[in-house]
Amino acid sequence: MSLVNFSGQNVVEFTITGFDHLPYHKLMGTVILLAYCLALLGSTTNICVISTDRRLHRPMYLLICNLALVDIMFSTSASTTMISVLLAGDKTVSYNSCLSRVFIYHLGDVTQCLALSLMALDRTVAISKPLRYATILTNQRVFLLIVVSWLLGIGCIGKLAYIADQLPHCQPVIKYVFCDYAAFIRAACVDPAPYWFVPSIIGLWLIAGQLPLILLSYGKLVFTVLRLPSTEKGGRTFRTVISHFIPVVCYYAPKLVSVLLTRVGVRLNLTERNALLIISTLVPSLINPSVYCLQNKEIRGAVLRIFRRNPV
Repeated sequence: MSLVNFSGQNVVEFTITGFDHLPYHKLMGTVILLAYCLALLGSTTNICVISTDRRLHRPMYLLICNLALVDIMFSTSASTTMISVLLAGDKTVSYNSCLSRVFIYHLGDVTQCLALSLMALDRTVAISKPLRYATILTNQRVFLLIVVSWLLGIGCIGKLAYIADQLPHCQPVIKYVFCDYAAFIRAACVDPAPYWFVPSIIGLWLIAGQLPLILLSYGKLVFTVLRLPSTEKGGRTFRTVISHFIPVVCYYAPKLVSVLLTRVGVRLNLTERNALLIISTLVPSLINPSVYCLQNKEIRGAVLRIFRRNPV
């Protein structure tokens, strides 16, 4: 794939038109704003509670903090644009702002996948090898794995952002509901076909590379849980496994639906694509903090201790 040479004038701002043909802008904007605020509240609560309680400075909670940070970045990059368009009526976004949102959005997408992989690894070691867990996964090792996952994401998405930045954009219109790579490429005055290779490789790595590893990890967990002698302990551990698997389903389900529909020859129209984008962006960021805060006894206990120390 070679990048084109273009000597014409490039655009300085884009107009977001993905919502133009839809009714009830204020209602949609309010729903998205509410979902975004709840996601932000949940993720921020997890980060604050874990960072201020030394008893939670352990590998699993470092990973929950990492996922919460990713959720904030991922949802913010898309939600703020949609809220601005729907509630404030401001449909323009500058070129540099749109490109930066492309980078942040897809960096959040990749790092969220890697965060879920690391959490599956953590639970596998914790349940399969409980006596060696503290020596296999230390805080330092987990922190190093988190850093490596971010560096991988920055490297992959940096390449995408570089490709997008080299293309000429003759018509300043984004037909989607926020700035992502697909919208940015389709707004360029070039044939987009050659520019899907790199994102296809990244998508293949996320779905065909990471997903089987996650499924194998949770499959091993279920097998281990079924062999536990204590029914009560096994039931509690099984509920933990299920709750940790919910974010995986929320993250991968929209991607798999899109891939499967494409494979069977179903072409989604613009409204359907935008709906799938909104769901894949907001639902994981909304569900993740709920799962890890409400389903985790230690985080719930830490939150209750904060309220007891600071009664209203």
